[in-house]
Amino acid sequence: MAKYVYADNASTTPVSKEVIDAMMPCFETCWGNPSSLYEKGRDAKDLMDDARERIAKVFNAKANEIYFTSCGSEADNWAIKGTALKMREKGKNHIITSKIEHPAVLNSCRALEKLGFKVTYLDVDEYGVVDLDMLRCSITENTGLVAVMFANNEVGTIEPISEICDIAHAKGALVFTDAVQAVGNIDIDLSKLPVDMLSLSGHKIHAPKGIGMLFIRRGVNIANLIDGGAQERRKRAGTENVPYIVGLAKALEIAKEKLDDIPRVRKMRDRLISELTKIPYSKLNGSRENRLAGNVNISFEYIEGEGMLLWLDIAGIAASTGSACSSESLDPSHVLLAMGVPHEKAHGSLRLSISHETTDEDIDYIIETLPGIVKKLRDMSPLWEEVEKAKIKN
Repeated sequence: MAKYVYADNASTTPVSKEVIDAMMPCFETCWGNPSSLYEKGRDAKDLMDDARERIAKVFNAKANEIYFTSCGSEADNWAIKGTALKMREKGKNHIITSKIEHPAVLNSCRALEKLGFKVTYLDVDEYGVVDLDMLRCSITENTGLVAVMFANNEVGTIEPISEICDIAHAKGALVFTDAVQAVGNIDIDLSKLPVDMLSLSGHKIHAPKGIGMLFIRRGVNIANLIDGGAQERRKRAGTENVPYIVGLAKALEIAKEKLDDIPRVRKMRDRLISELTKIPYSKLNGSRENRLAGNVNISFEYIEGEGMLLWLDIAGIAASTGSACSSESLDPSHVLLAMGVPHEKAHGSLRLSISHETTDEDIDYIIETLPGIVKKLRDMSPLWEEVEKAKIKN
């Protein structure tokens, strides 16, 4: 059997056997509607309530602060738009976010701009860290929300969320963080991290696609995004997806247990970075240290990222050029551009996102395979031909 290495965990992850096993009773015996009063409904509700309690325990939060959604994007939309509608009642119409957010955040903010809200997009430095001085200068008494991701989905940069909270709360603004990439990579204690809202998505941590969560701290009141029935304490209508909620609880518990494996993942990441940046005209994007343990993002000059992906796929390696939610766009990564990476270098970026399931043999195979692919693509590039001619002349 040919070698296969999955190195796109930031895009999605396979559903684990433990999660599947945990969900099976919801399909086989406890399949009732949790809003129904008869036995099958009560059984389903008991499973859902238990899952909510277990998830709250993972984050050291309260069960009534956990709300289930269909995905991370829905949770992002709800946090931003729900807060905007409530803050407008208080005469506030200013939102602050960053230029490197996930499309679900950026497009939610752009939609609100069309409704008359003002949005400030914070700059980031060359490593992707949000400019705190710009935040201090931009925030006013009219600011209702600061929305900055916990860790970037493309370059893995971890943002100074606690400092952001201090700045925002001093001006009476709420803080929302998209923690989709951070969950499972960083131990998040919501009794200590002072964010008002936090989102996550199950399929990044070996739960199924189609389940997400929004943490809303007790006392924070935001408008509904989806109206209808009385589900989720009348805050998010729609029959709850009990099997996937149970699966999410199991996946989060496993992810917390596996945080002990993060040093090994970080060691593999560092080896990948060290070896791949030996390839001529390559550059690591983002900080070498202040990044998620499994994230490697490198730009290779004089080639296109899409070409690398195709040849890597042929070699049995799954990777990406950035966010899967933006993969159909031919434009270079908005994250890399915001970090000051030139267009031509941003086009040649490659993201490898490994996990606790990655082995040293997988890392060996990537290191053995990628240099040859880069050489093959450069040999076909007229730009590379000019570089080679210039070398000869000199």
